[in-house]
Amino acid sequence: MKNNYILFRNLCLALLFSTMGILQSFAKAPESEFIQLRIYHFNNKTQQERVEKFLKDALLPALHRLGINRTGVMRTMEGDTTGLKVFVLIPFKSMDQLLLLPEQLQNDKQYATAGDDYLNSKYDNAPYTRFETVIMKAFANYPVLMVPKLTTPKSERVYELRSYESSTEERHVSKVKMFNDGEIDVFKSIDANPVFWGDVISGSHMPNLMYLTTYANKAAREDHWKVFKANPKWKELSAMPEYQKNTSHSDILFLQPTDYSDL
Repeated sequence: MKNNYILFRNLCLALLFSTMGILQSFAKAPESEFIQLRIYHFNNKTQQERVEKFLKDALLPALHRLGINRTGVMRTMEGDTTGLKVFVLIPFKSMDQLLLLPEQLQNDKQYATAGDDYLNSKYDNAPYTRFETVIMKAFANYPVLMVPKLTTPKSERVYELRSYESSTEERHVSKVKMFNDGEIDVFKSIDANPVFWGDVISGSHMPNLMYLTTYANKAAREDHWKVFKANPKWKELSAMPEYQKNTSHSDILFLQPTDYSDL
């Protein structure tokens, strides 16, 4: 009887520890972040300088005080024909955190003082022509916005922002699945330094997804894409019937991070 009791006890303990291990593994799995992308449009360099001063001196420090420490600020590169723009990426742990941000900023006196020129701009001296906002949810297989592991100066880096639109929601789901089923792994395997993959849940080009990869310089970007296109896994994925015609339009922007960007 005693031996049976010891055996039963050991089995119970083994089951308990196994269950705890499973629960801990679930607990460690990060939830998908929500990512806000703000795109500021300008008529001239003066407007851009005013907005960048606000971002550098007011917004990013305020976000840091709130524990949001992975905010990216990027500009269109010299010679870009799409116009003067600044792109701001802000990660949020939940939609509640995103929605609460305006109220938190309003209650931040340091933010109000540092951002006075921008926040109290007159109607006939606006610091931008317009800005647009895109809200995304990070993909399940890349749930957290990541800081690039690059050592080159930010002034030399090339960041590539892509937007893939689909003709229908069903084809959009197919493209998201294609990334989660292997395309993200290909990017990671070639050290493309991905920052995020996001499913757009609010924007002007839906249904679509967006993602950002980063490179030491333009030559490194070209080299990485050659390796990507030759990758056997990519060739296999792109030939699968269920992933055909899941992109109807794509936009590619080459951006440069500012010296004060977290990314």
